[in-house]
Amino acid sequence: MATKILFAPRQSDAVLDIARSLTPKGFELLIAEFGTPEFYAAAGQAEYYLGLARQMGGEFFRSAPNLKLVQLLSAGYDRVDIEAARKAAVPVCNNGGANAIAVAEHTIMLILAVLKRVVHFHNDVVAGKWRVGGFDDQRVYELSRKTLGIVGLGNIGKKVARRALAFDMTVLYYDIARLSEAEEDALGVRFVLLPELLRTADVVSLHVPLDDSTRHLMGAGEFAQMKPGAILINTCRGPVVDEGALYEALKAGRPAAAGLDVLVEEPPAKDHPLFALPNVTLTPHSAGPTWENWTARFRNGFDNIQRVAAGRAPKWVIPELSS
Repeated sequence: MATKILFAPRQSDAVLDIARSLTPKGFELLIAEFGTPEFYAAAGQAEYYLGLARQMGGEFFRSAPNLKLVQLLSAGYDRVDIEAARKAAVPVCNNGGANAIAVAEHTIMLILAVLKRVVHFHNDVVAGKWRVGGFDDQRVYELSRKTLGIVGLGNIGKKVARRALAFDMTVLYYDIARLSEAEEDALGVRFVLLPELLRTADVVSLHVPLDDSTRHLMGAGEFAQMKPGAILINTCRGPVVDEGALYEALKAGRPAAAGLDVLVEEPPAKDHPLFALPNVTLTPHSAGPTWENWTARFRNGFDNIQRVAAGRAPKWVIPELSS
């Protein structure tokens, strides 16, 4: 009998075709939507979970008594109840960096979109306005010789650094886990404390996981420390930023602008205050999934499931459960 893998939530047929094509021999995918009777029936049979996290707490773990591994297709895991997973003695693993290239590219894209005023110019052109306003009103900027401050130099942060260096940027970083001097030299980055990063960076880019230590990491005090003209980029998790404080800070011009792929509430309310600001560029939490990395994410996930099935330790266990 095939070993059952619960897969949720349901994806498009094209994505499911990728999943089925990579499912190892001897395993069967049980596809269901969260919270449905079918989901809980499948959870009762499953030894493995593969998919995205959707409020995975005690009820989920109790419904899956045979569960050996929660294998996420996402990098983030803030919707998993860590204590419930620990109590159930089930390891939780993220996607092994499968979307790191995509998020790094998206980060650079948002930096360029903000500094080059891409959305503003697009809207002007399609409205029949060609080079409206004076140069002072329509300033755009170069990346070359600017300083990028990366907050969180993990897998994604390192890839952002390499791409920024290709634009002749200077790269500073802050992380609770500092690299060795040799590693910093090899990557071409320099460690600074967070206040110094905020004071000196022209672009502050956030790449930290969401936990109690990073929730509202960027608030009114931090925005006040940013240098005039600096911009904020967030492609990690919305609650890392205090949105109310960001709204007030953007109105006051420090930061001068923001590029955000994530918000606290997703999808946001139609009257979200940030929508009214001209110095905000938004994307719909779309940095991670690309056509290429669906294959990479499934490949990593199935590899980890096979490791556990063979009696070996899983890879990419989230830090809170790795000790």
